[in-house]
Amino acid sequence: MNLAAALFLGFFLGMRHATDADHVVAISTIVTRERTLRAAMPIGILWGLGHTLTILFVGGAIILFGIVIPPHVGLGMEMSVAIMLVMLGALNVRGDSTTTDGRLSGAPTPSHRYSGMLGAGRSFRPLFVGIVHGLAGSAAVTLLILGTIRDARWALGYLLVFGFGTIAGMALITTALAVPIAASAHRFEKLHRARGVATGLASVLFGAVLVYRLGFVHGLFTDHPQWTPQ
Repeated sequence: MNLAAALFLGFFLGMRHATDADHVVAISTIVTRERTLRAAMPIGILWGLGHTLTILFVGGAIILFGIVIPPHVGLGMEMSVAIMLVMLGALNVRGDSTTTDGRLSGAPTPSHRYSGMLGAGRSFRPLFVGIVHGLAGSAAVTLLILGTIRDARWALGYLLVFGFGTIAGMALITTALAVPIAASAHRFEKLHRARGVATGLASVLFGAVLVYRLGFVHGLFTDHPQWTPQ
């Protein structure tokens, strides 16, 4: 396979990577907190941007400096995703969200300054979630390309193209999720809240299963961890 074809393939593999189950669960949990398509649209792009930044940083270090990630560290990076999924889900179940204009749902309107802080924090949430997901996937993506691309510059270029593909894929997924949510959010308030609770419970359950698998099946909490980047 020539380099141009490899880069082209990297873009579509990045789009495919966006559809991984843990990615979709996390982004669904965030999107269901929104009430308008305008508010939901940037979420996938911010997630993809955070994911790409981590892939480039960690993957670049592996490529340029030949860093080898020990099993405990690799499992720990994946465990961060599991813990984050539990936390995201708990927030949805708790109903600790703000409306699209920055006000607390079901609570008195706070000051304008505090409202702005809430809105800013919520805006950075998908970026942070993407960064954490990038930690879990960076080693696997990098080791995969090192088997076919030996030139460091082209390998870094592949990571960048892969990242663009991930951003595009997550933007499409977010749009597909946001359209029906935005269409029904104001008309069916109870359904909107129930949907938020349902995605929250799914995220908590998915994260808890990952915690068990990583901690006990793969041995993060033992003296004999077994980790294969995937």
